[in-house]
Amino acid sequence: MSTTSNGTTSKQSVTVIGLGPMGQAMTRAFLAAGHPVTVWNRTAARAEELAAEGATRAATVEVALAANELVILSLTDYDAMYAVLEPAASALAGRVLVNLSSDTPAKARAAAVWADGHGARHLTGGVQVPPSGIGRPEESATFYSGPREVFETHAATLQVLTATDYRGADPGLAALYYQLQMDIFWTSMTGWLHALAVAGANGISAGEFLPYATSTMASLPGFLAFYTPRIDKGEHPGDVDRLAMCAAGVDHIVHTARDSGVDVTLPAAVQDAFRRGLADGRSGDSFTSLIEVFKGSNSG
Repeated sequence: MSTTSNGTTSKQSVTVIGLGPMGQAMTRAFLAAGHPVTVWNRTAARAEELAAEGATRAATVEVALAANELVILSLTDYDAMYAVLEPAASALAGRVLVNLSSDTPAKARAAAVWADGHGARHLTGGVQVPPSGIGRPEESATFYSGPREVFETHAATLQVLTATDYRGADPGLAALYYQLQMDIFWTSMTGWLHALAVAGANGISAGEFLPYATSTMASLPGFLAFYTPRIDKGEHPGDVDRLAMCAAGVDHIVHTARDSGVDVTLPAAVQDAFRRGLADGRSGDSFTSLIEVFKGSNSG
């Protein structure tokens, strides 16, 4: 924020590059909070509706970059960032690039070095909500990593979008935390779809199964809380569950899906992990010992 000549406080102006559903939601959140917003998108038509709502449409990327110090990038991935910004690299000096595009930690670290080489600062972001959650900081959060002083300078403005969760100076950390969340999310949601395919093959609708699916999902935090201290200690005692019994249960899932005429690729991948754990001599350990299989470790 800054103070005008008459003593009033003005909101920080922002540039948003990339106007897919997420970029549009971010632009509208900034506008609703009173922040002047300049927008640019490769397909210019996407900026027209936002311009009618109060945003300033930049004719070129260079103009968009020149308009404001704080630049929000909402693109498909980091390759898209380079495709957009490389031709306009001469306009990057002095900019703060808040990259909310999804990609890997390694690419985030490389992008920070690239930005620094052009006189810009880079903050990596990992948004944990869909576009509908933008503008609701009390209900959502975004991971950030990069230079602390840069984050703290712009945190208040970024909190218009979601709550902020600063993970550290390493540019890759926000991307890492985001991908960890997505690992859980997509694995879980795909498992739900597979279960629904089996249910449907047996005449059970998604609506009929919803309360049972919800109950299962709601039970997971308790399991996470129970097993986490053990995992952090590297302990996998078979006092509560044993891998051999769990593996038999996974076999039953695969057989049920196959008998229902449903593709078994997904549960078969889980089955393979359990079988590798058994082959590694972990039959009497907890299923959590599979973490050693995933690490590629043969240690006990």
